[in-house]
Amino acid sequence: MSQSDKMSYQAGEAKGEAKEKGNQMMDKVSNAAQSTKETCQEAGEQIKAMAQGAADAVKNATGMNK
Repeated sequence: MSQSDKMSYQAGEAKGEAKEKGNQMMDKVSNAAQSTKETCQEAGEQIKAMAQGAADAVKNATGMNK
């Protein structure tokens, strides 16, 4: 194997490793984004439930919930 062939082989290996690291980083970013989305959705549901509870309390206190 000539020196040129070795260099080409090593360059190909480095390119493959860089691509794999890039894919791993993208997976991590995607997982973090999904986790953030789920957390925000859960928080939104909690806020919605609290607001509904507050509205019901006002209705009960004012006699509008009959």
